[in-house]
Amino acid sequence: MPISSRKPADLSRLAPQAVHVPHHFRCPISLDLMRDPVTVATGQTYDRSSIESWFGTGNSTCPVTNSTLRDFSLTPNHTLRRLIQDWCVSHRSLGVERIPTPKQPADHASVSVLLSQAPSSAPALRALRALARESDKNRATMSARGAHRVLVEILFRGARESALEALALLACLPGMGEPECASVVESPQRLALLSELLNGHDSLDVRVDAAALLEMVSSGARSAEQRALIGSTRGVFEGLVAVLNDPSLRFPRSLKAAVKALFSLCLVKQNRARAARAGAAEAVVERVADLERGDAERALATLELLFRARAHIEEARAARTLVKAMMKVSGRATEHATGALLSMCAASESAQEEAVAAGVVTQLLLVVQSDCTGRAKRKAQALLKLLRRAWPDNDSFANSDDFAPTGLVMEFGPF
Repeated sequence: MPISSRKPADLSRLAPQAVHVPHHFRCPISLDLMRDPVTVATGQTYDRSSIESWFGTGNSTCPVTNSTLRDFSLTPNHTLRRLIQDWCVSHRSLGVERIPTPKQPADHASVSVLLSQAPSSAPALRALRALARESDKNRATMSARGAHRVLVEILFRGARESALEALALLACLPGMGEPECASVVESPQRLALLSELLNGHDSLDVRVDAAALLEMVSSGARSAEQRALIGSTRGVFEGLVAVLNDPSLRFPRSLKAAVKALFSLCLVKQNRARAARAGAAEAVVERVADLERGDAERALATLELLFRARAHIEEARAARTLVKAMMKVSGRATEHATGALLSMCAASESAQEEAVAAGVVTQLLLVVQSDCTGRAKRKAQALLKLLRRAWPDNDSFANSDDFAPTGLVMEFGPF
């Protein structure tokens, strides 16, 4: 929609009664009162979040002038921000709140200086960590300046205090590149140190940071063989399971880190039996209900992978959890929960009985008739066919061919 044709923004959140906001205080993109005005190369001023979103969606022009931009730098307009703040204060009686002075994103030069000092300066590491906590933009800037390479070396070669600061910073940065991942995976000593931190450190934060870094390294590994090396490191799966099982670690970040690491490692067949022996399936089953949507999908996908390896778990508990998860989280979650049940029931008649007792038949019929993916429906149909002999004799579906697929085979494709 052209900017000139947009309707004025709703300013009711600014004040309980109508307030006239000067035109030049509004962002030309959002039409809202600017909170962090910045100027682009054409001299036009926008709210930082709006213009960054504009550029982030692939636009390379100035929204107002439509001129093509070759320089995408943003210069803070401090004068305008102070005028807006003064205007907010003068209209405080009308309910307008003063906008806070925004923290400016870190520039590449200052980040480079801090990274050069980091190997020998704990204060520089703490300053980098503080910047990383402020915004995604700061974290992206650090990644672009080679922070991963510097921090990996500090983690494995630096003094203990600096090493733990580096670990915490690595855990919150975007994923590492292949060279940095390889420098960890190809060193048994480095993998052993990560496993030691994951299992034996007194600090809960350090254990979670180690889990997050293991997931980052596994996801960035260039081959299945490298992921298998991580999984074969003594104590890795036991440590991840301990994170999931620790009642004091039941908060989103810890669960996310452990589930993401388990999923990434279990994508490799060699790791699934190791994870199963460490109790990964039981731990994930216990935590499915505590997870947010994306993490729940990943957890159910992990269970499907583990059950393909015929992981031995307490079947009644798993069946009930998987049946509850069907049709509740998302289409992907439904597919993975159905696939996990299919693998479990194919290996155990008692699992079939428990699944039927938990109400799986009704859920499967809903999957078949819903707008779920074709893969989910095919898995549901295969499971319905498999469960026929476990249905009660008086169940009207037991003698029906309505949901029996012709020539159906179990289909397990890549995620």
